[in-house]
Amino acid sequence: MQKMNISTDFIAYFNCGSVKLKSEAEILGSIITAIIKDKKTVTNKSIIAYLLAELESTNDVIFQDCLRNTLQIVVGKTPDDDGFFS
Repeated sequence: MQKMNISTDFIAYFNCGSVKLKSEAEILGSIITAIIKDKKTVTNKSIIAYLLAELESTNDVIFQDCLRNTLQIVVGKTPDDDGFFS
C-alpha cells in the first residue's frame, strides 16, 4: 500500500480558491494519481521527480510554466525530506 501523509496546510494552500492555483492544483492531483497508479510511494522526491519528467517531456510553453509553478510550490512547501509528503 502506498504511504501518503498530506499536510492540511499544504492542501489548504492549493484549495485557497485562487484562480491562479487551479492549474497547479490539477497538475499536483494528476501527479499524485500517476504515482499511486505506478504503485510508488507519494513523497516529496517522487512528486518532484514526476514534475521534472513532465517538464522534460513537453514542448508546450504554457504547460511548462504551470509545471514550473507547481514545482516551485512543492519545493517551497517541503523544505526537508520529511516535509508534507513522507
